Amino acid sequence: LDGDKIAVLVSSFVQEELDFLASVVPDAKSVRCGVVQTAYANGSSTSYLKETVKTDVVIAKTGVKYVHTAAHSHFDVGVYFEANGHGTILFGSKFYTLLQRAETLLISTCRFNRATIAWQRLRLLPRLVNQAVGDALSDLFLVDAILHIKGWTLQNWNALYKDMPSRQCKVKVKDRSLISTNENETKVTSPSSLQSALDNAMSNMSRNGPKSCPPPRTFIRPSGTENVVRVYAEACSQRDADLLASEAAALVYKICDGTGALPTFGKSKI
Repeated sequence: LDGDKIAVLVSSFVQEELDFLASVVPDAKSVRCGVVQTAYANGSSTSYLKETVKTDVVIAKTGVKYVHTAAHSHFDVGVYFEANGHGTILFGSKFYTLLQRAETLLISTCRFNRATIAWQRLRLLPRLVNQAVGDALSDLFLVDAILHIKGWTLQNWNALYKDMPSRQCKVKVKDRSLISTNENETKVTSPSSLQSALDNAMSNMSRNGPKSCPPPRTFIRPSGTENVVRVYAEACSQRDADLLASEAAALVYKICDGTGALPTFGKSKI
């Protein structure tokens, strides 16, 4: 499964263990646990983290160095896994202080006390993950350990939420430097007319779509290495995701001086 599913699994586990520890060690409530995602994270995962796990979510610029920095600066326990699976957990000083405080309070309690079990599990977490580089093997062992503790299969894990259908493509342009985005790459800042046009495309699809469905979303970002603009779109159905990606690509092509063939996945209105 992808990085979004890993982030949901890990963050929900950490949050649950902190909640059990807080029943005996109130200081656990003040430890801020959260997830850092990029704009490429599937919208269903973000909704699940906010609404079901009840954890904070920060959106950072694409790239491990950016999400790593955001996890370190925003949270005491920061979880980040890009959609491609790159990621780890970072533990701040407040987390280690909590473990020391908890040991003092729990040392005389029964080792089968649920708060004591939570402390033991949280204490082992930093030893299992690689906080420096997000080693894939240690991440694999972490996921396997959590699934074993919960008694879940891969199917149970995958069924936590259903991904919104999405589409990615790229548009060749003469000069990618003409396109600028905000800090986390979710909005275009230049040319300003492009973001307005993208907003209209999303609004029109949302207005004509089912009310029970999460709103469609699209964003674009210039490549850091070549004269192309990358396009991402997601919606309730694959057909709508394809159509939204096609419209976004057509807008980039039209407003940003596109070259070569225009990628299309549905009948664009542009």
